[in-house]
Amino acid sequence: MQKDRKDKALTSTERRRFLKLSAGFGITAAMIALSKNALGSEEASVQIAHKETELKAAAEYTMILGTAYSLGVSRSYPIMQLDFKENIQNTTLGKIYVQLAPAGQVGASGALARKVQKATIQSGQCSISNFSPFVPEVDLINIPYWCSENQKFVNLVTSNTWKNEIHPKIESRGFKPLWYPCIDPRTLAMGKGVKEKITMPEQMRGINFRIPNSTILQRVYHHLGANPTIVEWVEAATAIRLGHVDALDPALGALYVFGFESLLSHITFVDIVHDAQIYFCNLEWFKRLPLALRASIDFASEMTMRQNHAKVPAARAHAKMQMISAGVKLHRLGPDEKAQWMQKVGAHLAIWNDVKKNLAGSLSQFDKFKEAADTPGNYYVPER
Repeated sequence: MQKDRKDKALTSTERRRFLKLSAGFGITAAMIALSKNALGSEEASVQIAHKETELKAAAEYTMILGTAYSLGVSRSYPIMQLDFKENIQNTTLGKIYVQLAPAGQVGASGALARKVQKATIQSGQCSISNFSPFVPEVDLINIPYWCSENQKFVNLVTSNTWKNEIHPKIESRGFKPLWYPCIDPRTLAMGKGVKEKITMPEQMRGINFRIPNSTILQRVYHHLGANPTIVEWVEAATAIRLGHVDALDPALGALYVFGFESLLSHITFVDIVHDAQIYFCNLEWFKRLPLALRASIDFASEMTMRQNHAKVPAARAHAKMQMISAGVKLHRLGPDEKAQWMQKVGAHLAIWNDVKKNLAGSLSQFDKFKEAADTPGNYYVPER
C-alpha cells in the first residue's frame, strides 16, 4: 500500500535527521518538522526546530499537551492537536508555549487523564468513554441512539444544559473541559476471524467485543448478547490480531490511523453511540493563569473546535478510501435494519431508566439533555 511505502521511505537521512532534531531541540520540534514534511531538507527542518526553541524560550508558561495520536493523523482523524497548539500560542501572543506529547508519549486514555488530574502534565485528550471513570456523568453520551449523530453530539456538548449541568461535575474532579472533538459515530469492526458482515443485532450473540472503560458501553453490548471485554486502547490491535477479541467499535478514522486496516474483515456503520472525545486541562493550573490567558485558551478551544467540524467529511472520506483499498468491506444499515438495533438497545427503552436517573439526576433531567441534543445551536458539522 501507498501508506506502507511512505512509512518505509522514512529511512536513512530523514530518520537520522529526526533523531538529531529530537536530541538537539526536543521531540515536539522533530514531530512538527515531520508533520510539515520538512525532514527532507536539513535547512528547513533546522529552521522549524529553531523556531520552536525560540517560541518556548519567549513564553511565560509551558503547557504540555498529551494525546494518543501521532501528528499528521488529522487527515483521517480530525483530532487537531497541531492546530490547537498553534491557536493557543497565537491567541496568547506567545505567552503560552504548547509542548506536544503525541502518540502516547506521556500516556493515553485513562492513564493520561490521571496525569492531568494530578498535574503531572497540564493538559490532555482522550475519549469520553475513557474519561468516564473520572467523571461518570459524561457516560450519558454512551446511552445508544439519542446523541450518536455528529450534529446531535455537537448540539449537546455545546449547549448551556451540558455546560451548566456537566461541566461543574468535571471541574469538581480537578479538570477544566476545553473542547470536544467531533469524529464520527462508533462502528462495528470485525477482526479477520469473523467472516460474515454483521447487520442484525442477533448476530452479536457470543461475539467477544473489545470496549473502552465505559460502564454504559459494557451494558450496551451485554444487551446485544456479546461478551464485552475492557481492553486498553494501546493493546486493542494486539488483542484483535491474536484473536483474544473478535471485534471492536471505534470510529472509522481511528481504526485507520492506528493500523487496523490489515486486521479487519468488515466494518458496519450501526451509529449506536458517538466516538466522543474531549480535551481538558488541570483546573488548578488553569486557575493560576492570568485572566486574559484563560480567556485566550477558551477562544483557542472555540476556534479549534470549529476547524474540527469543518474537517470531519474530508477526514472520513480519506479513511474510507484507505480502508476499501486495503480490502475491508464497509456496510451501512438501511432504515429497517437500524430500527431493529434501536428496538434492541435504544435510549427510549426502560432498560436505561436507572442509568438516566443515576447520571442525569432524573428522567426529566435526561429529557432536557435530549432536548439539547435535538436543538441546533451555533455549530454545524457537514455530513458530506
